[in-house]
Amino acid sequence: MRFPFKLTANLTRYIMNKKMSGAGKFPLVLMLEPLHACNLTCTGCGRIREYKSTISEMISVEQCVAAAEECGAPVVSVCGGEPLIYPEIDHLVRELLDRGRHIYLCTNGMFVRKRLHEFKPTSSFFWNIHLDGLERTHDLCVERDGVFREAVEGIKAAKAAGFLVCSNTTIYKETDVHEIAELFEFLAGLGVDGYMVSPAYSYASVQTREIFMSREEIREKFRLACALIEKYNLMMSPIYMEYLRGERELMCTAWGNPTYNPRGWKGPCYLMTDAHHASFKDFVEKTPWDSYGRGRDPRCEDCMVHVGFEPSAVLGAHRKLGDNWKMLKWQLSGQMGGGKARKNGSNGRANGHGNGNGHSSGHTGTHQPSDPKPAYQNGAFNIL
Repeated sequence: MRFPFKLTANLTRYIMNKKMSGAGKFPLVLMLEPLHACNLTCTGCGRIREYKSTISEMISVEQCVAAAEECGAPVVSVCGGEPLIYPEIDHLVRELLDRGRHIYLCTNGMFVRKRLHEFKPTSSFFWNIHLDGLERTHDLCVERDGVFREAVEGIKAAKAAGFLVCSNTTIYKETDVHEIAELFEFLAGLGVDGYMVSPAYSYASVQTREIFMSREEIREKFRLACALIEKYNLMMSPIYMEYLRGERELMCTAWGNPTYNPRGWKGPCYLMTDAHHASFKDFVEKTPWDSYGRGRDPRCEDCMVHVGFEPSAVLGAHRKLGDNWKMLKWQLSGQMGGGKARKNGSNGRANGHGNGNGHSSGHTGTHQPSDPKPAYQNGAFNIL
């Protein structure tokens, strides 16, 4: 299966119960940000700039749990900021797991090895490691050398300890999708359980705008990318991927992945901030949803990001004949743990470098061959 059975069953039951009860706007994933502080200043991230005035603020474990209970989403994506610098992250994760939540702990990977002993493996918990390319490319994106290597060491340690691990990759204008395929090949060799990709979005707090794509550029990029990465255990639905390739239209379902942070419930969405609400009820009822989306707000024109449109796909917005079968087949055909890629002939090798021109390898149509030498064959950092 593509996801743990328990996660699939609980999410399916939750959606069915909500629809049978006549619920209107309900969440699938809570984007929980216990803090905005981070140890990195990634080029494509605006969080530390957007919340500069409150960068030192944190919310308590009790507030985090109350937010999860208030909105009721079965899945919690603990993000930030860098959640592993939140002092009580282990306590928070335990409290959420005790309440039956499924957790993706989203991290840049720098502190996984340091804090790994504070957590226990379970099918309800994923480490979600952000990697935007191979070593040279990724380190350029995060503006610090050595981040890729430490993140990979964290992945290795987590897998050795029995944890589920997935990766999360943002696709920019200059991203070489051949390098992303090579990255996934490499991660499959480490036993990574799944892969997430999403196009970047040029929101207000990001200072470097030329790295972002128009809607047509996104579609062109993902048409090429999908042909290269579809053999891996992708964790985005086939309907969302069709949307990214320009094969169907979807409207944003921003309330499907609401964000709670030290300022409150962030409206209207994870990437745009027009208000902060004191309660989830206010967020849903007081946000003027009809004012947002493509053709309504110019800020939404080129947005195709996962947090807005995957809920639309999962909840059946603009459903077509055969979509239910397509989703079921997709779920049952997946395989965690990197096995599917290896069965298809991959050897788990990657050169680990990319060519590092700009925010990705710098190529849009060609790909330079890998170094024929085994990755990181010298020194203590011997991955393969």
